Amino acid sequence: MSEGRSKPNLLQFIPYAYGRTVLPPSMHPWVAHDLAGPGAAMRTIVRFAIPCFLILVPFWFIDTSVLNRMTMTLPIFIPFIYFSIVLNKIYRRGRLRHHGLDPELVDVIARQKEADLHADYIAKYGPRDDD
Repeated sequence: MSEGRSKPNLLQFIPYAYGRTVLPPSMHPWVAHDLAGPGAAMRTIVRFAIPCFLILVPFWFIDTSVLNRMTMTLPIFIPFIYFSIVLNKIYRRGRLRHHGLDPELVDVIARQKEADLHADYIAKYGPRDDD
């Protein structure tokens, strides 16, 4: 693996995407953008869905009705996707921590979107106490 690269190649990306390897420090800006930048939540959900989908695909080749195929696969796939949505921030914070980055980066986009709201609050009520 090259230490000077700024993005992982395919052989580095696949283990990274599923939490198996830590990328070198030269790729930390890319990792921070991947796990906390725009679209990070959707990328995480898709990465969760791919292994589940691959495991469930063979059930669709069983010679039965579509309704029967759906009753075999959807009760597994839907909760899998639901939990990937619910645990998304927790998973991404853990991945950032695993790479040695600040886990609070996950909330950067939300803080940027709500910056005007916070500024209005401070203007109206004053700054919060740090107690």
